[in-house]
Amino acid sequence: MLRKFRIKDLQRVMYINTLCLPENYSEFFYISLHEKFPNTFIVAIIEDNIIGYIMCRMETGFSELGKWNITKKGHVVSIAVLPEYRKMGIGTSLMLQAMKEMKNYGMKECYLEVRASNQIAKNLYRKIGFKEVKTIQGYYRDREAAKVMAVNLDILSTN
Repeated sequence: MLRKFRIKDLQRVMYINTLCLPENYSEFFYISLHEKFPNTFIVAIIEDNIIGYIMCRMETGFSELGKWNITKKGHVVSIAVLPEYRKMGIGTSLMLQAMKEMKNYGMKECYLEVRASNQIAKNLYRKIGFKEVKTIQGYYRDREAAKVMAVNLDILSTN
């Protein structure tokens, strides 16, 4: 089951983030995203336990899809699913629900950064329709490169 994040979920989401990802955030950062963009901060629940989340923000800037125009775009800031619940479609469900909500916010495209070495995540995003659009060298704290991947949200009306 998916539902919107609630403040009482904060410690569990932070735990999942710390367990699954090397990039961690302050409580203020999570709360700020929740307050500004509540519809795209979503948790996945199995048997009353939060087992994954996605949090996003909405931006205006140059298109990530190769056009030199200003566009409204959703940015997936963080997504994580506990290891024992992976390969069950939960990450895909979180992504698709967040993308639907981005479209409801009036966004035209969605983008994210993913570690260049994270083949499993890149495959998941490709399956949804994302394309690699550029590389940012030294993006992560450990200096690993990020692949920027993006998708036009119009694909949702055809799925």
